[in-house]
Amino acid sequence: MGRVWRATDEVLDRQVAVKEMRIDGLDPEDTRTRRERTLREARATARIDHPHVVRVYDVVDEGELLWIVMELVVGRSLERMLAEEGPLGPRETARIGLGLVTALRQVHAGGVLHRDIKPGNVLVEGPPGQGTRGAATG
Repeated sequence: MGRVWRATDEVLDRQVAVKEMRIDGLDPEDTRTRRERTLREARATARIDHPHVVRVYDVVDEGELLWIVMELVVGRSLERMLAEEGPLGPRETARIGLGLVTALRQVHAGGVLHRDIKPGNVLVEGPPGQGTRGAATG
């Protein structure tokens, strides 16, 4: 649904992730619906404070384009981990899975439906045994 870049928040002097949201629809009504849904979900996600959920800091609204400014998670996607290291052991699989379950419970309780859960959208921070962060890329 969009591309993500590493950027610098020049006002707060910190690294962030900026996601360009694709909201262009089949017709003006579809575009308006996508835009409203994107803004509603960004607002709801910004209210979530959970260690396994990427924090949303801001939305830049340029009319036809939206960018979501988020916490930068330094790590690898689960997809990349699997490609580079092969299958995970039971303990690591359970740890990542439990982190995802707790994150999704919090997100769903906040009224957000993540529409794109897949290994490429799950970010794992640091070396094995450290925290899992779910990417806000849905």
